[in-house]
Amino acid sequence: MIAVKPVARGLVALALSLVAAHASAQAVQARPVPAQASPDTQQPYEPSVSQPGKDVVWVPTPQPTVDNMLALTKITPQDYLIDLGSGDGITVISAAKKGARAQGVEFNPDMVALAQRRAKEAGVSDRATFVKGDLFEADLSKATVITLFLLPSINLRLRPSLLELKPGTRIASNTFDMGDWQPDAQATSSACTSWCKALMWVVPAKVAGTWRLGDQTLTLTQQYQIVSGTLGSTAIAAGKLNGAAITFTAGGKTYAGRVNGDTMTGPGWSAARTSAAASSPGRP
Repeated sequence: MIAVKPVARGLVALALSLVAAHASAQAVQARPVPAQASPDTQQPYEPSVSQPGKDVVWVPTPQPTVDNMLALTKITPQDYLIDLGSGDGITVISAAKKGARAQGVEFNPDMVALAQRRAKEAGVSDRATFVKGDLFEADLSKATVITLFLLPSINLRLRPSLLELKPGTRIASNTFDMGDWQPDAQATSSACTSWCKALMWVVPAKVAGTWRLGDQTLTLTQQYQIVSGTLGSTAIAAGKLNGAAITFTAGGKTYAGRVNGDTMTGPGWSAARTSAAASSPGRP
């Protein structure tokens, strides 16, 4: 009996320690395990100012400048806007908010995805679309408005293609010009500190050549939207194109009408082209 008592006490102590260990293990298992980071929870892509791109670095266009660009082009719900180098999508989204259909062409796929996300957040993804593409290869044929925030050298490379668009197509640029093609309108916003100038051009009809107006010969030369020449032996003055609309003065009479290919028609007058100029200044 004396020998049994120590053994019994040892067994009881062992049992109690096993119970305590089991309870401790259950407590450890009950503690919440910290969640592991998932690749799916990465932060959304955000661009950085001056990050390199294919043709230019990315710099955001201030909203006041976007507003001026759209105001100068007089954008309406009937327009189809194409933004070349659309970046974060601000111009396309702003045009869509005004009811226009708009498409951005952007080479960086991350920027395309960002712009698509922002268009969805703005509730205009049905009118604002974005595609990955090269701005020099984009199909501009459906556009009634083109917007740009590119370098002057890029604008000059695009200029021949822009001048081949349908007369009346409006082009707006943030800050940078089109060389010797002077803008039809421009505006500067005081609500921003940089990149605040908007410029706008209207693609002019091609009128250079020889026309028959009544019993007289009308000879026209053209420097983009500026028209000069003679009607008979009289020099014309104040010749101007606004898309397909033409005005000029000759012999004290002002002629105002519209160009439709090889014909021009206005109140009380019409002219038909008899020969086109082989080349025309301002029409590369």
